Amino acid sequence: MRALGRSAEVLCAPGNAGIAADARLLGVAADDIDGLVEAARSEAVDLVVVGPEAPLVAGLVDRLSEAGVVAFGPSAAAARLEGSKEFAKQAMAEAGVATAAWTRARSVEEGLAAIASYPAVLKADGLAAGKGVVIAADEAAAREALEAFLVEHRFGTETVVVEEHLVGEELSMLALCDGERAVAMAPARDYKRIFDGDRGPNTGGMGSFSPVPEVDEERAAELVATIHQPIVDLMRARGTPFHGILYGGLILTDDGPRVIEFNVRFGDPETQALLPRLRSDLFDALLAATRPGGLAGISLDWSPECAVCVVLASAGYPESSSSGDVISGLGAVGAGVEVLHAATARSGADIVTAGGRVLNVTALGADAEAAREAAYAAAEMVEFPGRQLRRDIGAQAAARR
Repeated sequence: MRALGRSAEVLCAPGNAGIAADARLLGVAADDIDGLVEAARSEAVDLVVVGPEAPLVAGLVDRLSEAGVVAFGPSAAAARLEGSKEFAKQAMAEAGVATAAWTRARSVEEGLAAIASYPAVLKADGLAAGKGVVIAADEAAAREALEAFLVEHRFGTETVVVEEHLVGEELSMLALCDGERAVAMAPARDYKRIFDGDRGPNTGGMGSFSPVPEVDEERAAELVATIHQPIVDLMRARGTPFHGILYGGLILTDDGPRVIEFNVRFGDPETQALLPRLRSDLFDALLAATRPGGLAGISLDWSPECAVCVVLASAGYPESSSSGDVISGLGAVGAGVEVLHAATARSGADIVTAGGRVLNVTALGADAEAAREAAYAAAEMVEFPGRQLRRDIGAQAAARR
């Protein structure tokens, strides 16, 4: 929000205890489509930037457009690239974008029969807040996951995508899209597992860093040209043009890059490591993507500095979360480090936890080692009961300098 606030007043719905310092809070829930449309109209906003995936999939941008409000983000039809894993896989096949071999399953036995070897990847078809993916090491683990998805309907889906397990370094590659063009943002790398060394269950993300040493600006543009642009071309040809952020979660295999998944909004926590490095005016770029002519001639300017983001999560996460725990030490964090609130609230004079991933601590440095040192030093100043954090965010990048 600070990146947007460089050139515009920012209003936020619903907001939290942290963003209140940078934006005026409207107190409208993120899933209240009618309330969000009415708030945008009554406040006469110039641009709505939709952050979460759920309102995008629910058609918030469509409703805003019908109300005459300019919005940055995809329509419900285009947001299916994130809203349905099966839809995204079919789109990749049609567009000629490389991804893991896959099949669809609608029963436990059908899913087990589709697995050729272990480990295997099982994905709930719909939205799951980053937690609907299981890497099953054996048949017992696969059966447990399939039963959770298809029998218990843990994420409200009746379909599971069964994929081959790919090996390689993961890469987050975001592109700014105007319905015709995809403009590369800087690459980032995030950490999805809860524990160091990529152990434990998947989360929404425990940290990130940018830039990525092995992906320079030329390579990033090449990835977007061969992965994102074909999807943008396909969606336009279908009559459902893609406007917004197209996030490619990639894996760099020995056989070349493959798409793990697409998201249709700014990725979390990758964005926390990207925007501190952005020297261009974000508001101008997003607004351009919504106007005739779009992003023609637009390029983004990035600082050469490295950014490292460390997520502080609550007790029990990702299986559960703890709310109401008092957070201390926020005032001790010095200038030059951003502490971005994700799941916080006010309780009297205190700021308390209000969900799973509570805070994002982001620092810039001349290199990954300097950024890591600053981010972790700040993270250690912030405490709350049951606080969880990974200790290896950006470690590989620091080792390669």
